[in-house]
Amino acid sequence: MMAARGYADVVLIDIVEGLPQGKGLDIAESAPWTGFSTTVTGTNDWVDTAGSDVVVITSGVARRPGMTREDLLGTNAGIVRAVVGNAAKHSPNAVLIIFANPMDAMCHVALAASGFPKERVIGQGGMLDSARYRAFISMETGASVKDVCAWVLGGHTEATMVPIVSNATVGGVPLTQLLNTRKVDALVARTKRGGAEIVDLLKTGSAFIAPAAATIEMVDAILLDERRILPCATLLNGPWGVRNGYVGAPVLLGEGGIQKVYTPPLSDDEVAGIKEAGKAVRELVAATPKG
Repeated sequence: MMAARGYADVVLIDIVEGLPQGKGLDIAESAPWTGFSTTVTGTNDWVDTAGSDVVVITSGVARRPGMTREDLLGTNAGIVRAVVGNAAKHSPNAVLIIFANPMDAMCHVALAASGFPKERVIGQGGMLDSARYRAFISMETGASVKDVCAWVLGGHTEATMVPIVSNATVGGVPLTQLLNTRKVDALVARTKRGGAEIVDLLKTGSAFIAPAAATIEMVDAILLDERRILPCATLLNGPWGVRNGYVGAPVLLGEGGIQKVYTPPLSDDEVAGIKEAGKAVRELVAATPKG
């Protein structure tokens, strides 16, 4: 999907020999019909990634049925630490988009491992969760998803994500005028279990199409300096009472990463949920094995 945008070269890297090379070649062979002219390279050597503008960190083990994102903490922390160290070494000016779970805690791991400023270490969880929320609202109301404006802030776990109801709209009409409280509550609950729902259905993996689309919107905003306001995980230190915690918030995303963080008015319950997400991620970070 990134290659098909046609404006940036793509390098795929993995520790498994032949895997990124095979996937890269497969994507490259789609170019004649897809119509892009940029290069797609698969490699096992970080040297081939040198000078990257954006590095998307997807490394780590995926969830299996019954697992929570928190269950992945110890294993993925070590993987992310090693990967980010290599990425920072070869692309010291890159923006890092963190995709590994538990995403909020892995942002802290990446920030420490890279030594980058917080503006260049960004978590994508709110993007994916918001896409699910908007899709579910569209399904329930029967309205085009193009007209749905609704975000998920807070954490990227079932317990800490905060689907925002107070300012959710469809074509400018408040969601609470279109659906009764019971249906809105059901939408919120389904959004929180959006990832687990797919894991339960697939049984051997987790979602990949919607996460890819959400992440590419972030890459577009950064590389093309689109200055989009998007829900991403960023290190907060003050807003909504969150102290030193990676939490989803509306950010201005453009060249160099996060250019500004916004704190729109929310309901008391929503603010409390975001504050709780900050507390939860700090507890996860404290429990993360140090490398």
